[in-house]
Amino acid sequence: MKNGIYTLANDKVYHQMVALLNSIEVNVGKEIPVCVIAYDDNLELVRAEIAKRENVTLLDNPDLFARWEDFSYQVWKTHPNALQIWQKKGIKGVNRIGMNRRYCAFDPEAPFEKFAYFDADVLILNSLDLIFNTLEKEDFVVYDFQYKDLSHIYNINSHKLLEVFPKNRLESEIFCAGFYAGKRGLFTSEKLQQIVEHLAAGEAEVLYMSAPNQSVLNYMIMRSNIPVYNLSLNLPKSQTTGCAANSTHFEFRDNVLYDRGNRLTYLHYIGVSTKLFNRLCDGENLECPYREIFLHYRYLHEPEKRPQFTSKIKPYNPPPSLATRVLRKLGLKP
Repeated sequence: MKNGIYTLANDKVYHQMVALLNSIEVNVGKEIPVCVIAYDDNLELVRAEIAKRENVTLLDNPDLFARWEDFSYQVWKTHPNALQIWQKKGIKGVNRIGMNRRYCAFDPEAPFEKFAYFDADVLILNSLDLIFNTLEKEDFVVYDFQYKDLSHIYNINSHKLLEVFPKNRLESEIFCAGFYAGKRGLFTSEKLQQIVEHLAAGEAEVLYMSAPNQSVLNYMIMRSNIPVYNLSLNLPKSQTTGCAANSTHFEFRDNVLYDRGNRLTYLHYIGVSTKLFNRLCDGENLECPYREIFLHYRYLHEPEKRPQFTSKIKPYNPPPSLATRVLRKLGLKP
């Protein structure tokens, strides 16, 4: 298949995955193939949902996963102390290894020649023609403003960072791994081996342990000298839109969002806990950024199941009580 969409899911993000699939159906179309990559074996709800949709398939290939999980292990084995730190926390091997299965989209055996990958905590709100048309000319496409914040991509305390990548590249090529578009076969086995060799030669300390998959993917792209085409830097400023749910100025209209009159391509609930979505769908009246649009797409085909809130809305992370504040001031409570 030529073009398709990937996401990564298990039953913990079931509600978010359903909302994403429904947003694709409405705003991209029922015909575009969608492939859900299995995060782990917790897939009962995911499998049942996929069975209802003709255009959606599940990628659950242990041999394919093993290749990329081994690559991830080889990468982090080069790091000065990552595996040891994770082990002390009770984590066997690479932290959140299931997240690294997204790399399978680049595999020569992957289903789509050209693809757009979205995390499950995303709503797609516009056609993806711009993305796939850009992929006709570019090998790797992103659309975000992550370049303004390096601290969640690389270890900014590493003295080696500016030796590995010059300042101008760090200010323009980094990206959020919640969305990117690329091509099958972009990384050959030789390229992957070179990446591990560069890391083993002392560059591994530049990786950011708190977002291991995002940091490694940025490093893979940049160290392979694959040009990063960021639409937020290449579109006219009058046409660009934000994408993060922590932006409060988007306008809700006709079940999509607009930024200064321009329709968003996607909304990423970055930093919003999966637990919040699950509690919300269980009926708790909790605050959530752009809550109405999420609930619209989540219950698009099941309006009768949509929670009917009757109690007063509550903040998801309520401020500490007076008693807690006093105890903290006295050093009696963390």
